[in-house]
Formats: sequence, C-alpha cells, structure tokens
Amino acid sequence: MKNSQLIIFFAIVLTIYSSVNIYIFFKGYHAVPAFNRNRGIYLIFFLILSLSFIAGKILEARNSSVLSDILNITGGFWMAFMLYGFIFLILGDLISVLLRSTGVLDETSLPVWRKWYVIAVMVVSAGLITAGFINALIPKIQRYEISIPKTAGELSEMKVAAVSDIHLGSIIRKRSIKQLSEILKSLEPDIVLLLGDIVDGEIKPVLRDDLLQYFHCPACRAGLFAITGNHEFIGGAQQTIPYIESKGIRLLNDTLVTIEGGIQLVGRLDRDSRRFYGKERKKLSEIMISADHSKPIILLDHQPIDLEEARKNGVDLQLSGHTHNGQMWPLNLLTRRIYELSHGYMKKGDTHYIVSSGFGIWGPRVRLGSRPEILFVTLKFGNQP
Repeated sequence: MKNSQLIIFFAIVLTIYSSVNIYIFFKGYHAVPAFNRNRGIYLIFFLILSLSFIAGKILEARNSSVLSDILNITGGFWMAFMLYGFIFLILGDLISVLLRSTGVLDETSLPVWRKWYVIAVMVVSAGLITAGFINALIPKIQRYEISIPKTAGELSEMKVAAVSDIHLGSIIRKRSIKQLSEILKSLEPDIVLLLGDIVDGEIKPVLRDDLLQYFHCPACRAGLFAITGNHEFIGGAQQTIPYIESKGIRLLNDTLVTIEGGIQLVGRLDRDSRRFYGKERKKLSEIMISADHSKPIILLDHQPIDLEEARKNGVDLQLSGHTHNGQMWPLNLLTRRIYELSHGYMKKGDTHYIVSSGFGIWGPRVRLGSRPEILFVTLKFGNQP
C-alpha cells in the first residue's frame, strides 16, 4: 500500500473513531448529572478508555509489555462498548424525536428520559459485552463431511482439522494456544491446516513469551501446513514468517505440494501481501499448472474471495477464514454483504467451500452472533455411498 493510501486510510479510521467517541462523550455528559458535576473526572476517565487501544498499539510496537497488553485489552472492550453504545444512543435519539412529536415527552420530562436511557444503555451494553466475552472463550467444533469423487491412493478418507484467525498477540496468549492444542489432540486429525492470521499483527507480543512454543500439534501423519493471512503482513512479514516456520509449520505461499494418497494442497499468498509487502500473489492457474486433476485438490486461501476462480481451476475444496463471521452483531450482516460466502458451507459446481469464523478475535475479546470455532472436516474419497 502506498504511503498516501495508508495516510488516507488511517485518516478515515481515526475520523470515524474520534467522531463516535465525541458523540458518546457528550451524550453521557449532558444526560447524566453525576458526569456533569464531576466533569474533570469524567473527562479523564473517558480519555483513558478511548485512547487505551491506540496507546497500547503504539507501546507494543516499541516495547511489548504487560502494560501494553492491559491497554490493548481495555481498549478492545471499549471498542465493543463504542459499537453498542453508539447503536443504542442513535436509536434513543430517534425514539426521543418520536416521543416529543407525539407529546409523550415535554421539556420537563425529556432530561429525565435522557438520563435513564443513557444509564440503561450503559447497563445493557455492559451485559452484552460480558456475554460476548464468555462466548469468545468457548470454541466449538464445526464438523463437515465432504465426498470427493476422486481416488487418493489407498485412502478412503482423511480427517482434516483447520484453524483460522488465531490472532496471537497481546490478547490471545498462552492459555488460548494451550486450549487449542488440547482440542486438536482430542480430535486426532490426520492433518492440521492453519488458514492465516496466526499472528495478530505486531510480532513483539508473540516473541516476548515465544507464544508458539505452547502450540503442540498432534502427531498427524500428513503433517502441519499453513498459509499467511493479512495480519502476517500488517505486522511485518520479515519477522513473522521466519518465526512461524521456525516452529515446524510449513507455510505454503503460492505453492502446490502433494501429500499422501496424491492429495494436493494449494496454499495462496494472502492478497494483502501486495498492499503491505509489495509482493503480488500469483494467479491460481499459474500455481496449479502442474496439478493432477485426477487426484483431490484442496485450496487454502485466507480471504474467501475469487470463489469462481477456484471452481474454474478444478479445486475440490477451498478452506478460508478472515471474516470472523462479523465477530459482533450486527457486523455479521455487513460481512454477508461483502462476501459471497462469509461463513459456513457452499457448493458451486463440483467445488466445495468452507469459511471459518476463526478461533481468535481482533480488537475486543467479544463475540456476539458468532462463535469461535475449529473446523473438523472428514473427506471421503472415491465413489462411496
């Protein structure tokens, strides 16, 4: 991404972030008398919350520490509060206009309505965030069974565990990666595939405690493979990619490899490699020029894009992540508009597609309307009933 594009992008993001915070600040300030009377304390408290995520990211880029972790966690929860606080406060403005126009509220009752509505918004938002936090800690196993009418040597089936969007960093740390390892061990897969965004971005919080040392993949006979996601490039691929590979994880960057039974894995470089790394990914047809189409072909592509390209090139199964299934409602409604398949399963022609909601999170450790998940796909080969 060119410097001018980066500047424009961050300027837009900061403008939206600042505008929402200012709106929430003044809504609370004018509606709740206690905030108005203690304006100094209210201002300081609000600034700490609203600036903590930005401060955390700046600190972790310079010197990752427990302090930067705390700021990122605090800022993440504040971002969740921003989302729901903004939605409910806008809704409250619309309701108050309606009630005033119908005479239900007058100049005397309006301040009372505003005060209790803002307090209700705070309580409800806190409740939703608490529920979302608990939900984000409990991953589910999403199981699929897919038949591919091709032979794979003597194999009649293969059990595939696939994990996307772990987002190791300041928020997803040792406990989470150990939990993931235990779940994978219990599944006893034949192969494990990591579908990108293994690292949240900045590598320093990961290196500080060498977080991937706690990732123990079960003894899979077909191996452990991974692809890059956009976050591997956002944080600096020069350090991130060698670190991942040093842990025995084979990265497939625009590469085709053949594993047991003649099954072919195609791993694509994430499309954002061009923006952040200056490297254009190859066309799928170029990567698959030597593919044997009589054998099963599995494509790993972090972002669920170019679905038609996969079908045209004879891919049997595409596995993706990236979307988090919106992570927090109503953002999942947005991802459904952006992607042809934002979560779950779809089939086009002879090609199967699965998009995972991911194991980790970005920003708030909150999931509402979306569960963290691990894919467990049983592939059946040949013309089985």
